[in-house]
Amino acid sequence: MATRRRTLLKVIVLGDSGVGKTSLMNQYVHNKFSLQYKATIGADFVTKELQIGDKLVTLQIWDTAGQERFQSLGAAFYRGADCCALVYDLNVSKSFDSLDNWHEEFLKQVPSLILLYSKQDDLSNVTMLICNNLFSRPAQANPSDPKTFPFIVLGNKVDIDGGRSRVVSEKKAADWCASNGNIPYFETSAKEDYNVDEAFLTIAKTALANEHDQDIYFQGIPEAVIENEPRGGGCAC
Repeated sequence: MATRRRTLLKVIVLGDSGVGKTSLMNQYVHNKFSLQYKATIGADFVTKELQIGDKLVTLQIWDTAGQERFQSLGAAFYRGADCCALVYDLNVSKSFDSLDNWHEEFLKQVPSLILLYSKQDDLSNVTMLICNNLFSRPAQANPSDPKTFPFIVLGNKVDIDGGRSRVVSEKKAADWCASNGNIPYFETSAKEDYNVDEAFLTIAKTALANEHDQDIYFQGIPEAVIENEPRGGGCAC
């Protein structure tokens, strides 16, 4: 079979516990939402295939724990990141105030790692290889210019109480993004599927612009379900 070329993009999702990081990822990848809350322990990841222009992209999205006791694990999980999504709850001012800490902590710890792998195998084995090597790779330098590392901010749970319970205004969030390098900003709801696809498509495009030939080559990989455009929005938690 002909060799197909895929680009692996790693995205880190950060934010306080309970802001809806896992819910956003599950809505985007699995089209599912659950009202049952279960805190992420350490970190987990999901993958999604999509087509961006002429590039076949595998988006690897890492869901990290928001609890302070897990933050020391950050350096290992941040390795090789192409983009970082910062998530807060529009209805909880503390989660918005924490964006400064998450933003600063990420820039202090994230190394620049170029990953190149060639194997006649399927994607699941490649992601397993990444996991197996995650902690064995030596720490590397921070981004050459942290000010240019791509971020995106998601103000989540816009659907709650019809928006009447929000405590962080759109202007306040936009001002924060502008003062930190004109970071793209979306207001989302995982529950109502509002702006979720649009936000993650922007994340993917931003990550793609940041990747440096981090391509993976496969032979004999079956066709994946490709998503060219986002689904219609809704309202999401």
